[in-house]
Amino acid sequence: MPGDTAPHVVEDLLGIVQILSDGSVVRGDESVLGPKEPFPDVPGVEWKDVLYHAAHGLRVRVYRPASASSVAGGAKLPVLVYFHGGGYCLGSFAQPTFHAFCLRAAAELPAVVLSVQYRLAPEHRLPAAIEDGAAFLSWLRGQAELGAGAEPWLAESADFARTFISGVSAGANLAHHLTVQVATARLPVSPVRVVGYVLLSAFFGGAERTASEADTTTDVSLPVEICEQLWHMSLPVGASRDHPVANPFGPESPSLAPVELPPALVVAPLGDVLRVRVLGYEARLKDMGKDVELVEFEGQQHGFSVLQPFGEAADELMRVLRRFVYQCDTPAVR
Repeated sequence: MPGDTAPHVVEDLLGIVQILSDGSVVRGDESVLGPKEPFPDVPGVEWKDVLYHAAHGLRVRVYRPASASSVAGGAKLPVLVYFHGGGYCLGSFAQPTFHAFCLRAAAELPAVVLSVQYRLAPEHRLPAAIEDGAAFLSWLRGQAELGAGAEPWLAESADFARTFISGVSAGANLAHHLTVQVATARLPVSPVRVVGYVLLSAFFGGAERTASEADTTTDVSLPVEICEQLWHMSLPVGASRDHPVANPFGPESPSLAPVELPPALVVAPLGDVLRVRVLGYEARLKDMGKDVELVEFEGQQHGFSVLQPFGEAADELMRVLRRFVYQCDTPAVR
């Protein structure tokens, strides 16, 4: 027809995710963002994928130390629920970076690690990912209720009474929102008990740039312009970065003061362009009297735990995480 034009690109994210003028989305190969060389394997850990949401085809990758299945009636392990990063637009639980971190966590904590797949924007804008996380925790509650009839690895090895919600970058943002839902009883999970949550290089935002975001002179792993584009592509159309998902202390966000949160571990790499937001998150919780531990990593970049999952900083992080997991014996939220 005269005047018809083919769909054209109206927004491009790193050449990997493109929104076209007709609203469709084209995805490229994310492996170009991954490691140039394969990561070493972690011996002594077994893993498999399990479907948790049939309607959306979503899976969880279950990791456990092989030794957890070798002794009948042995002590069960804490459960670490883990959400991958990628600004809600990129990433997969199966990518080598996130897979390597989960292998290490399963082996070195040790723990049953559950790495959760969720839908991505812009095809599925927020709160889709949070809804998927909630669906996963509801599935986990169902597994705990089944007891011996649960997925065999969980029935054999998982101590549901010692469950932690964690994530890196956008996954940490997701972990925050799910923990709040559990703590406010909007998301009932009993007999699962959430006894702590862990935010690694949390991905938060706001309409106004912080001092660290305004400083564009340094070379960073996640530039502020990309942060802002990720929020633009993942938040509901027309929403600002003060939307409650992006900014938990923004003008539209409900107060966390009355919420009985479980103990929090906040990991802040000080080379991160988002460090002011992460440090501010910990400070606000502390001002409210919450149980929160801040661990700073000097010179490290956003997402160091997965960008260099076998580096010295990642080694120290594993020690910090192990200590946190095994000291959290406070009453759980339900």
